[in-house]
Amino acid sequence: QVHVVESGGGLVQPGGSLRLSCAASGFTFITYDMIWYRQAPGKERELVATITSSGSTNYADSVKGRFTISRDNAKNTAYLQMNSLKPGDTAVYYCKARRNWTSYWGQGTQVTVSS
Repeated sequence: QVHVVESGGGLVQPGGSLRLSCAASGFTFITYDMIWYRQAPGKERELVATITSSGSTNYADSVKGRFTISRDNAKNTAYLQMNSLKPGDTAVYYCKARRNWTSYWGQGTQVTVSS
């Protein structure tokens, strides 16, 4: 059975940091690209960062230089390190595993940036 579970969200002050985790099971993690999305209230879901199965990374312009995506294939886990957080980063963050036309989504974790 496939599981994709995000964790690490919470309330943080502007300028602070959080590290999100995405734990996966039930599929061959190492062969999947891992992607973080976010969705703020009243807005469409947007792609935040991608790390391919080979380790290449890509970021939305809004988070470049502040967020870092990584993966630990031995732990079947992807991460999103978020630094210099802004109120505009407030959203539910989702993790997706993707290989060709197959995708698995997590349930999301809330990140709130507020003083």
